[in-house]
Amino acid sequence: MNTVKWGVLSGAEIAVKQVIPAILKAPNAEVAAVASESGKEAKVKEQFHVPKAYSSYMDLLNDSEIDAVYIPLPNGLHAKWVQEAAKHKKHVLCEKPASLTYQEAVEMIQVCQENNVIFMESFMYQFHPQHNRVKELIQSGEIGEVKHMNTGLSFVLHSLEGNIRADRSLGGGSLYDLGCYQIHAIRMILGEEPVRVFGMEQLYDSYDVDQAAAVTMEMESGLLTSFNCSMNMAGRQTYEVVGTNGKVTVSKAYVPHEDGIGKIIIDREDGHHREEILEGYFYDIGIEHLSACILEGKEPVNTAENTIRNMRVLEACLTSMQEKQPVDITK
Repeated sequence: MNTVKWGVLSGAEIAVKQVIPAILKAPNAEVAAVASESGKEAKVKEQFHVPKAYSSYMDLLNDSEIDAVYIPLPNGLHAKWVQEAAKHKKHVLCEKPASLTYQEAVEMIQVCQENNVIFMESFMYQFHPQHNRVKELIQSGEIGEVKHMNTGLSFVLHSLEGNIRADRSLGGGSLYDLGCYQIHAIRMILGEEPVRVFGMEQLYDSYDVDQAAAVTMEMESGLLTSFNCSMNMAGRQTYEVVGTNGKVTVSKAYVPHEDGIGKIIIDREDGHHREEILEGYFYDIGIEHLSACILEGKEPVNTAENTIRNMRVLEACLTSMQEKQPVDITK
């Protein structure tokens, strides 16, 4: 087998705009089938010349020619369909967050392992080369000893009625939709785990989900980090790492751009300022990486264990916001 035959569960916007085009570009992958239970399968089949289209997710999973599936369904449906896919011996790429609870994450990963299938949560932003460059700059000592990392991610959700982001049962709210990225980024860039979190939320008046959240996290080393996410303010997608001698800022951290350009800004206490430009279409890189892992039987960079750890932190943040007090993750 030289290519992975992918099936796509639903005609979601992220699938149509980013993931299907990335699979079509990858030399080791192809889109073999699409399924939709809302009537979109015929349009997606025609748009991308997909060989097969199904009106049932189970029909796609029962297709023996499909090697792997991409699951961009609402957050609250991820756990169910990841497990169904694994039971049908399909490798899985699942949109973030992979589950709504820590226990769900543990259970779905267990099913994947029992069925010997590779699982990866779709934090594709991490495949842009700018993030490895940030880690190199930190390790080089250019900004001195790291003292803080913070990140902001937001957009304005104009329409709430009928939107899955406003439905708590489907995993709506800014923390699930955006905060999961920020937790992942802080853990990835600093290479350590949070041990204690304290979060605050701002709820919508008519919907039981957070429109904004702010969280402080204490890391294993004692370092304090913070993030704020929002569905009610102008778009931001930045993170900043601050050291004793300077800081590194990434201005296009999470959202894909057509030009693939990422920008790192370095400012030091001695007055030195420079910008570094790095290019990479992270969906393309991520799909090719995961497909190679499937073909070679290797674990992807974003491991299943990493998904469990990220969800553990996210759940602690939710608990802290609801109980209005710090939560010790180590207990």
